[in-house]
Amino acid sequence: MSTTRLKNSTTELRDLDALHHLHPFTNHKSLRAGGARVIVKGDGPYIWDSEGKRILDGMAGLWTTNVGYGRAELADAARDQMLELPFYNTFFRTTHPPVIALSQKLAEITPPHINQVFYGSSGSESNDTAIRLIRHYWALKGEPKRRIIISRKNAYHGSTIAAGSMGGMPHVHQHSYPVYEGFRHVMDPYWFGEGKDGESLDEFGLRAAKALEDEILAVGPENVAAFAAEPVQGAGGVKIPPATYWPAVQKIIDKYGILFLADEVITGFGRLGTWFASDYYGLKPNLITFAKAVTSGYIPLSGLLIDDRIVEALMGHDDDFNHGYTFSGHPVACAVALKNLEIMEREKLVQRVNEVGAPALAKVFEKFKDHPLVGEVRTVGMLGAIELVADKRTRRRFDNPGRVGLICRDHFFREGFIMRAVFDTMVCALPLIWGEEQFAEAERVIRKALDLTLADVAGEIAA
Repeated sequence: MSTTRLKNSTTELRDLDALHHLHPFTNHKSLRAGGARVIVKGDGPYIWDSEGKRILDGMAGLWTTNVGYGRAELADAARDQMLELPFYNTFFRTTHPPVIALSQKLAEITPPHINQVFYGSSGSESNDTAIRLIRHYWALKGEPKRRIIISRKNAYHGSTIAAGSMGGMPHVHQHSYPVYEGFRHVMDPYWFGEGKDGESLDEFGLRAAKALEDEILAVGPENVAAFAAEPVQGAGGVKIPPATYWPAVQKIIDKYGILFLADEVITGFGRLGTWFASDYYGLKPNLITFAKAVTSGYIPLSGLLIDDRIVEALMGHDDDFNHGYTFSGHPVACAVALKNLEIMEREKLVQRVNEVGAPALAKVFEKFKDHPLVGEVRTVGMLGAIELVADKRTRRRFDNPGRVGLICRDHFFREGFIMRAVFDTMVCALPLIWGEEQFAEAERVIRKALDLTLADVAGEIAA
């Protein structure tokens, strides 16, 4: 179909979308009844819908567009590579300059013990790769019983059956028929939802870490292959661990000699003010999955960063690792990723998070901690969360979890600012280019959206 035929009215576009397009993570009956919002343009930190409404993007697309929209350099990089070599595979002992250059660049910005990359096109694919490689590693080491991978209860690691099973979200498990075996899930480091009365953040962090050790001992250390975790849980509600959590977890990982998979699909490439959140928290992962912001979402690309310990095991055995994808190391995607990283370095966007973005976001959110609807605000880097509650004192939630979050989300949309509702937690992941104007605009909309939501649910709020 020619694109000129799609320059229709919003109603016509919505009707065509309903006729032919199944959306991800969607109640299709509800969507068909209400119709999709049609996004037609992006520039800098803003997007525009088909009605001409400008919207401030507080989710960076989907945790993705770190350099913002409309970067001609990225389009030029894709065009130039398409004319030079639009595609060739990396099977059969072949390679090409863009994948070589990107792999070298990634080795430069990752922790020193990580020097190899295996590519895919999505975070789900790369977490599937990690699962296979983790279990293959232990087989090569003569410990094939080490197959269990421990994750966390509300972790999101993807929506394929394997990556979805490794994640701990029940609504993702719901359609796996059945969930794959070999995964266990422990509590989140989520004080607001899991902390006991009178328990400090530090005490809770240690208790959440101990849940990992308890699970290792319950299933037998000789059966555990790895712990998989996001440094900050993103799709689970921007759950920022207490300061005591990661040092205790790293000690447990080291104590039992298991592998550590850091899922940095959301936190990678500057979001916390370091290239990777593993650096921010002082972690020593054996594997890091990435996707999304490596190209700022301009073209699909993902990968698995692999440490020297695992690579040495692969090199020590004369057999194949029978795994890969048609588009592993796609030359156009690699060229765009290289240009994206070049832009980030030239404009000092990682440094900018520390100097501008993170302090500004924390300052804005802090202003709403006493709002009658808000139980807690939290930020780290360019990630933030606002907890909506019926009772601030007891942290009691509203009935029908997610109902009030959707009410609030819709107010945000109508007022021209995208925040995502994770049940009754409002979350954001900002493009790294935000400046004073965007933070001021966001503050105005947050205040209005919270006040409008409060008016909608005023009868449910504890006195």
